[in-house]
Amino acid sequence: MADERLTATVSGRVQGVGFRYWTRGQAELLGLDGLAENRPDGTVRITAEGPRQSLERLVSLLESEAPGRVDRVDASFAEATGRFRDFGVG
Repeated sequence: MADERLTATVSGRVQGVGFRYWTRGQAELLGLDGLAENRPDGTVRITAEGPRQSLERLVSLLESEAPGRVDRVDASFAEATGRFRDFGVG
């Protein structure tokens, strides 16, 4: 089964609380590659690639266990591009 790409925008109190680094740790445990980066509007954008089941698990963790306060996770899935070789924080 081919890898997929998750693009998620996370809203709430997610900047300045270790959210991106926590996300990187969870993504690495799930075997995902990608990037978590702060956006000027106060959200965090997460792009991750890997097996769909692992991506869905990451979304679930973002919604239930992430540091700070997550008000909303807008997630979409597409075909993976293979752009990433690890999981970074931007």
